[in-house]
Amino acid sequence: MGLSISDLRKGMIILYQGELYEVFEYEHNKRGRGSAVASTKLKHLKSGKVTSETFRGFEDTSTVFLDSRELQYLFHDGDNYNFMNVATFDQFPIPKELLGPQAEFLVEGTVVIGYYYKSDMVKVDLPNFTTLKVVRTEPGVRGDTVSNVDKPATLETGVVVRVPLFVKEGDHLKIDTRTGAYVERV
Repeated sequence: MGLSISDLRKGMIILYQGELYEVFEYEHNKRGRGSAVASTKLKHLKSGKVTSETFRGFEDTSTVFLDSRELQYLFHDGDNYNFMNVATFDQFPIPKELLGPQAEFLVEGTVVIGYYYKSDMVKVDLPNFTTLKVVRTEPGVRGDTVSNVDKPATLETGVVVRVPLFVKEGDHLKIDTRTGAYVERV
């Protein structure tokens, strides 16, 4: 017996066709007299590919519970980011592909959550927000007061984000790691 479509939720990890997926988007539809369907977008945990799937009734899928561990970011070399298990002090590399674009916001000492399935790491969650220092940006032009004008700023990790004109070099900014967007000056 599989998982009912009414049990699916956004953010849930499922085992579908022998692979682990995160339910990225979910919409439950009931049309007239027909049976209910669930339109989903599934993100493959290893590759990061997003696919669209439509489920009807019970599917040959099941919920998966992942073991989580706190990990501390140490440094990176090439395409590997080195972490330490906070509980055991074991150090190990994580490939950039597993971290995704959020890796650009990692600074030394950041604590993340690593998720494991059958002792294999399948997902890493960074904190939703991080504070980074601006190392390079052009000064704002005096008198340029048009609303919603922004400029590029290079942060201490090398990532470039769009910021308001009043931001200057040396400022510390709160950044949303999920979107890469500037939130506020700290």
